[in-house]
Amino acid sequence: MSNVKKIAVYGKGGIGKSTTVSNIAAAYSKNHKVLVIGCDPKADTTRTLYGSRLPTVLNVLKEKRSAQVEDVVFEGYNNVMCVESGGPEPGVGCAGRGVIVAMNLLEKLEVFSEDLDVVIYDVLGDVVCGGFAVPLREDFADEVYIVTSGEYMALYAANNICKGIKKLKGNLGGIICNCKGINREEEIVNKFAQKVGSKVIGIIPRSELVQKSEIEAKTVIEKYPDSKQAGFYEKLAKDVFHNNEFTVPQPMDIEEFEEFFRQFH
Repeated sequence: MSNVKKIAVYGKGGIGKSTTVSNIAAAYSKNHKVLVIGCDPKADTTRTLYGSRLPTVLNVLKEKRSAQVEDVVFEGYNNVMCVESGGPEPGVGCAGRGVIVAMNLLEKLEVFSEDLDVVIYDVLGDVVCGGFAVPLREDFADEVYIVTSGEYMALYAANNICKGIKKLKGNLGGIICNCKGINREEEIVNKFAQKVGSKVIGIIPRSELVQKSEIEAKTVIEKYPDSKQAGFYEKLAKDVFHNNEFTVPQPMDIEEFEEFFRQFH
């Protein structure tokens, strides 16, 4: 996997990580062999690439002692390879365990030895537990991007993710602003990126095309390929692919973060 672009996308639940990951994967698929690994217990990262929900690695292993590649890796839109690690039922067990189990199985099945160009991990950023650090800690991913809006909880989670990246000495490639339409949003996210020693690498405006596509379990790039919104995802994919500026982030402590956020309100 030495020449493979290995990207981890983190962010709080509901911020638009899966939408971002699936659309940039669709963009990459035009010229590259792509593998997408959903590391969110909701197991919904690849729904718009595959057209429906996939069996998760954890569920497959519950039913079978020894899974094969075809049991856990599924071909989606434009030959994107799709995997969902899965997680336990709500309130039962560790959500990060699915990530650990999935990575171990994919390594054992030599999925990473395939002729890949891009591997993208979609990782939940609300929970700071061992499983969600695996893409970084185990050196599966070389670079990290954080999806956030200008909202308090999204930025709070982004700042926490920066703490994890710093601890693991990961490479932060930039902040992706997935707009929710709040006042001064781009300014807030730009200032946040500067504050943690990074940059905004992409801005995705709000668009009803996202929901319209997702209702049909498709990416914007598949459903509305000529739309402006598809163009924003294409540009983000290109900017991430060619990015070679990385930093170890400098997160704010809680008092500093509160003060930072208050200045905009």
